[in-house]
Amino acid sequence: MSVPEGAPADIGLIGLAVMGQNLVLNMSDHGVTVAVYNRTTEVTETFLRERAADANVVATYDLERLVDRLERPRKVMLMVKAGRAVDAVLDSLVPLLDEGDIVLDGGNSHYPDTRRREARLREKGVRFLGVGVSGGEE
Repeated sequence: MSVPEGAPADIGLIGLAVMGQNLVLNMSDHGVTVAVYNRTTEVTETFLRERAADANVVATYDLERLVDRLERPRKVMLMVKAGRAVDAVLDSLVPLLDEGDIVLDGGNSHYPDTRRREARLREKGVRFLGVGVSGGEE
């Protein structure tokens, strides 16, 4: 399964640790094309070369390119460590999004943080959902 050059992705996923990688592979196995971004370029390259070599995955190396590859309304899933890392990603990501886009936080954030983030993104018309994925990579 390869993604044609320039073809849009169905969803973006930020954070390629164990759980992020497995979610990407699961989505790909179900016909979803996923654009991925990880702040460490080497992690992205290794993932694409090894585990995702035959998957419906598009590597991106900055958030602007990730957002540009997504079909509208854009859907972006965050699989980064709960806490300040989520806010840091949102600080960079939200200015690139438009009204109606959707951000999913899969990082088991504390519910007051989720409420605060949802209110912040709602002001811009971006939907924010806390969809914590617990239980590990299985």
